[in-house]
Amino acid sequence: MRCTGRIFRLMAVIFLSVILASGCREAEEVTVVYETENYNRDIYRGELWAQNLCVASQNIVPEGILDPSTLHASGLFDVNNSKVDFACNIHERLYPASTTKIMTALLAIKHTDLDAVTTVSVNASSTSFAPDESKCGIVTGDQLTVRDLLHGLMLRSGNDAAVAIAEHVAGSVEAFAQMMNEEARSLMATNTHFVNPHGLHDTDHYTTAYDLYLIFNECIRHQEFIDIIGTPQYTVQITGADGSVRQMSWAQTNYYASGKAELPVGAAVVGGKTGTTNEAGNCLILLNKGAGDENYISIVMGAVSKELLYQDMTAMINNIPAYQ
Repeated sequence: MRCTGRIFRLMAVIFLSVILASGCREAEEVTVVYETENYNRDIYRGELWAQNLCVASQNIVPEGILDPSTLHASGLFDVNNSKVDFACNIHERLYPASTTKIMTALLAIKHTDLDAVTTVSVNASSTSFAPDESKCGIVTGDQLTVRDLLHGLMLRSGNDAAVAIAEHVAGSVEAFAQMMNEEARSLMATNTHFVNPHGLHDTDHYTTAYDLYLIFNECIRHQEFIDIIGTPQYTVQITGADGSVRQMSWAQTNYYASGKAELPVGAAVVGGKTGTTNEAGNCLILLNKGAGDENYISIVMGAVSKELLYQDMTAMINNIPAYQ
């Protein structure tokens, strides 16, 4: 009887082993089929965020273009081909001066109706700024559209227009600065911090040439921005607090547009933004069009003089491959 019991137990173990082995083979076959159908094909069809950006971690200075010893920070970015053609200290933190206003313009375009009429506050009045600070000449109680203010901001570089836009979009300069920093972070401009919408000096208000490229690259995705910076001169009708209407004209401040600097050979300079303070030096960011309508962004920051600013900018633009 003992032997018979052991035989039954042994047969049961063998039978169970056969069943389990068969089940494992079936499970393995099912797994192979599933993996073949699902793992050996492309599932992700999205795009990487930075795949269309120009990226450089170190200086790129082709021989014979510029002397790096005379430069503070400069960059030439081939937007269409996502390529950095020239880079010198583009990740160094610097003061941006009025090139700040490209971010102010970007937020206005993205977050408000450009044809909305706004009323100038005391804070935004030109009388609230020093005589040597750039202004459009708007005063308390003036009414004009956000589109008008954007032309004053980008062409005349009006600090008063910057505050008027900030208050219209966010309710206050402080709230708008928070929006500026949030937008900078979303664009991966991680070496940037803003405290105001105009760029008047503050030690906690800084950026880099590369971060300016990131912001400007986002700006030129909006045709309204390109139209504004490409306008040689803009005439505006302003309704005063007393109901009277006066006319003002604002023109581009960069030397290429004003004729104070000779245009780069064969270059199509669309427009951009200047910036100058004692602490920031002379700054300029431009959108340029290549021979095949390609977009190039060129940036010079911290030049010690206007002469050197445009000398270096012209040297970079003259070496855009599409122009040669």
